[in-house]
Amino acid sequence: MKTVVIAVLGGLLTLAGIGLLVLPGPGFVLVAAGLAVLATRFTWAKKPLDYARVKAEQGVEEVGKSPLRAAGAAIAASVLIVLGILALAGVELPFINALSAVVLILSGLFLVGTIVFARKQEKTADAIAHRPAGAPEGGGAYRAAAPPTD
Repeated sequence: MKTVVIAVLGGLLTLAGIGLLVLPGPGFVLVAAGLAVLATRFTWAKKPLDYARVKAEQGVEEVGKSPLRAAGAAIAASVLIVLGILALAGVELPFINALSAVVLILSGLFLVGTIVFARKQEKTADAIAHRPAGAPEGGGAYRAAAPPTD
C-alpha cells in the first residue's frame, strides 16, 4: 500500500511539474520533488533525479558567474512578482487566477533567493581562490603554500 501511495503522489507531483514547465509556476521544482518522492521507493527515479540535481547546480553556478545572467533572472523574477501582484490586485490577466498569482509571486521570490544564493556562493569561491597562501581560512585551518621550486 505504501508503494502505491508513493507512486501516485510522486507521479502526480511530476506530472503537475511537467505541466507547469509551460504554464506559470514552479514546474522544475515540482518535477524534482516528484522524482525525489519516487526515488524513495523506485531505483529508476534516482537517475533522472541525479540528472536534475546536476543541471540545477550548473544553472545556479552559471547565474553566480555571469552578472548578465543574474540580471536576466532578476528581471524575470520581477516580472513574475509584478504579474502576481497585479492579478491579486484585481487586474484581469489571461490564464491567471488567485492561486496562480500566489504561485507566480512565490516563484519570483524563490528565483530572487536563488540569485542571491548563487552570487554569494560565487563571491565566496572567488575570495577563497584569491586568498594568499598561509592565510587563515577559519577554524584554525590554513591554505597550503605552494612547495618551493628549485
